[in-house]
Amino acid sequence: MTTKFKRYRFLTLLVLGFVLLEVGCSAGTPVLDSTHAAAQKIYVKGSDTVLPLAQAEAEEFMNENSGKSVTVTGGGSGVGIAAFIDGQIDIATASREMTDDEIKSAEAKGIKPVKTGIAYDGITLVVNPTNSVSNLTFNQLRGIYNGSISNWKEVGGADAPIAVISRDSSSGTYADFQKDVMNGDKYRFDVITKSTTKEVVTAVSKNSNAIGYIGFAYLDKSTKALNLNNGKGYVYPTAKSILSGSYPLSRPLNFYNNGKSSSDLTKKFIDFVMSAEGQKIVSKVGFVPVKK
Repeated sequence: MTTKFKRYRFLTLLVLGFVLLEVGCSAGTPVLDSTHAAAQKIYVKGSDTVLPLAQAEAEEFMNENSGKSVTVTGGGSGVGIAAFIDGQIDIATASREMTDDEIKSAEAKGIKPVKTGIAYDGITLVVNPTNSVSNLTFNQLRGIYNGSISNWKEVGGADAPIAVISRDSSSGTYADFQKDVMNGDKYRFDVITKSTTKEVVTAVSKNSNAIGYIGFAYLDKSTKALNLNNGKGYVYPTAKSILSGSYPLSRPLNFYNNGKSSSDLTKKFIDFVMSAEGQKIVSKVGFVPVKK
């Protein structure tokens, strides 16, 4: 073998090695390793409802911690919890509780889910601002979504068909609505499904006959929130009624991290969110802080 050929063969193998290394590092969703890039970054994923809050918290946290990175994405509570169970992220954000099956799946993979309630929310029923209906009972709300009530005049509104809008099944808000409102009933056959809360807001704002449900922080002048009956009277969603629990669709918003092997940066970020500064951000975004 000539010296020239040996040199060519060595350079070829060297280049090939670098190519394989690059492909191996960039392919697919990163699975967390023990060092996790020297604990300089963490990944947060899940609830679409929690997304603007987690993004705002991460932005301020990184401003105060130079060189640290917090990557936040949405996709739904179910998507975030699945990624957490698979070891792909450090924190799952969820607008619902992890199910018993999800906890068992996590524990089977050596993950101990630890829940931190970071804020309070109220699932807010919204209609178009031109809609004259302001109050609904739970029976009326369930009837609208299961199809037994199909016209606004049946609940005191105009003679017009109701356009029903829902989140998709990966959403924690969908799961809570199913549990707290539907009581096992199926949705009407023509329900319009949206993958994000913003899409629900847009759809309701553009359709005078629409109804949808959103997180409290997404409420703005483009839609009108409804009063819900809590058994004692009709209650409007406000920070005060959500915090007191008098609003009947109040709920916590959660972080889930691994109690067995969370990085120092993960713990530091959660501590920041729960600090006085982090809880001020909760209010600024539009949710209700768990701490004053």
